[in-house]
Amino acid sequence: MNLKQELKERFGYSSFREGQEDIILSVLDQRDTLAMLPTGTGKSLCYQLPGYLMRGQVLIVSPLLSLMQDQVEQMKVMGEKRVIALNSFLPFAERKAALEQLHVYKFIFISPEMVMNPGILSSLQKLDVELFVTDEAHCISQWGPDFRPDYLKLGELKGMLGNPTTLALTATATEEVRKDIIDVLQMEKPVEKIYSVDRENIGLFVEKVHNHRGKLDALLEYVSTWGGSGIIYFTSKRMAEEVAFWLGEKGISGVAHYHGGMEQEDRIFIQQQFLSDKLRIICATSAFGMGVNKENIRFVIHFHFSQSIEAFLQEIGRAGRDGESSVSVVLYSEQDFSIPSQLIQTELPDDAQIQGFVNLKKQGLGKEVMDLLQLSDVQSRFLTFYSVELIQGKDVSDDRLIEKMKQIRDNRLQYKKDKLLSMIKWLQARTCRRKILLHYFDEELQKENGYCCDQCGHSPKDFKSTSLKEGTEESLEPTWELRLKKLLLG
Repeated sequence: MNLKQELKERFGYSSFREGQEDIILSVLDQRDTLAMLPTGTGKSLCYQLPGYLMRGQVLIVSPLLSLMQDQVEQMKVMGEKRVIALNSFLPFAERKAALEQLHVYKFIFISPEMVMNPGILSSLQKLDVELFVTDEAHCISQWGPDFRPDYLKLGELKGMLGNPTTLALTATATEEVRKDIIDVLQMEKPVEKIYSVDRENIGLFVEKVHNHRGKLDALLEYVSTWGGSGIIYFTSKRMAEEVAFWLGEKGISGVAHYHGGMEQEDRIFIQQQFLSDKLRIICATSAFGMGVNKENIRFVIHFHFSQSIEAFLQEIGRAGRDGESSVSVVLYSEQDFSIPSQLIQTELPDDAQIQGFVNLKKQGLGKEVMDLLQLSDVQSRFLTFYSVELIQGKDVSDDRLIEKMKQIRDNRLQYKKDKLLSMIKWLQARTCRRKILLHYFDEELQKENGYCCDQCGHSPKDFKSTSLKEGTEESLEPTWELRLKKLLLG
């Protein structure tokens, strides 16, 4: 088999990017494979090409609806009709029809929650799933226990499907996280293909300011000076909206906001406008970006810094996918340090919520427990999962169950706080920022970078980038302008 010929005929590329060929060969050799490639280096090819060369189907478990939809649309644009996403976007009638003829699809994308639905699982078990893919596999460790507990069932699912060859793909996973992935997916003697997390074309900068006003001033200076498109990240939905509106008032055109509190239709609309260069800047929470395949993003600015180095690398990795020079800037003030710590503390249930949940569930209450205890979705998932997981047919007293759940909660909080501390140390570093990031993943910097970071004497003010294509702003449709104003004004 000539892989390069297959690559050329099916995808139009004359050569593989670093790591792709080795990963594909491992999968074709039916070896369970854990692959870590930097964000934006073509991980999807690592299951698409072997999928075409395998007889059976490819099942891709994907964490976000927007990521799933984007990948499906890209494959359809390339001419692949045998691809489907099983998610909440599909109306009931269409989903029912799809499940009845699931065998005609070659590539099936699905969320971890939906894959455990008995009806869907029954349909999947009738297929010949030859390759089981977990995309963004670091989410198993990052989200599994508290945010997305269904990730922890993927190993069980794989067994129900006859233990197909497994491919776990990620861009950011420490040795600890890689072990989590292997354990949860029950991978058998996996081949680990680990490549550098370094994105050499992205300059890394941190700018300390005195206050919120200082952040706004710095932000306005950068987006006014730089050409090209960019993403500005916030931890607050309200702040993302307010700053998007403020930038528009300051004369910066093509700016919109994006966050998980918006309607799905509006989120898809904003994403498509950004992908087609009808929007230049997105003010977003971390809900935006994963799987967004836009090669010419020139800058990523963090108005609020990320809660972990892994999340930070995922977010800045959306820039410069075309290999051209790009820039990352984190703006922070002393007041910012308390924000992520407070967010972490409120993500999981407190003592009273844990005790109340156990007592109320004993009384046979269902969904109303969430309202009575004022539980968020994440808190409810955490409590529901562990109230079942810790019992598992054992005779566990209520007091013991409460104690164990508090212990798990405390361990998880400490884990998140340790991740946050690593991020804060990086912000306050006085040595090369790139070296510190690489060291976090047990790597060493192999060569000096011509546009490295502020600690190596470089500046984001030296960054030069091309503007959007001439005439882009004038090409905006009136309907788009009206709808965007509606989104901005609420």
